[in-house]
Amino acid sequence: MFWYQQPPGNGLKLIVSSTSWRHNSYEDGYSEAKFEVKKGKSIDSLMTIKNVTPRDEATYFCAASDH
Repeated sequence: MFWYQQPPGNGLKLIVSSTSWRHNSYEDGYSEAKFEVKKGKSIDSLMTIKNVTPRDEATYFCAASDH
C-alpha cells in the first residue's frame, strides 16, 4: 500500500509505503508521529493524520499493488 499527499497546485508526494512483510517506510519529511498507518487483516489500510493544521491541507491518495 502506498499513501500519497497532493497539496493544492502541486504534484503527488509519497508519504509512506507499507507491505505485509516489513514495517512502514516513510519518506524524508514524513513520520509515523504525524501520519500513522495501520494495516488490517487483509489488504485494507488506514492512515490517520495526527494534530491536523492548515499546512496539512491536501488531497490524500492510497494505491495498492498485489505484486
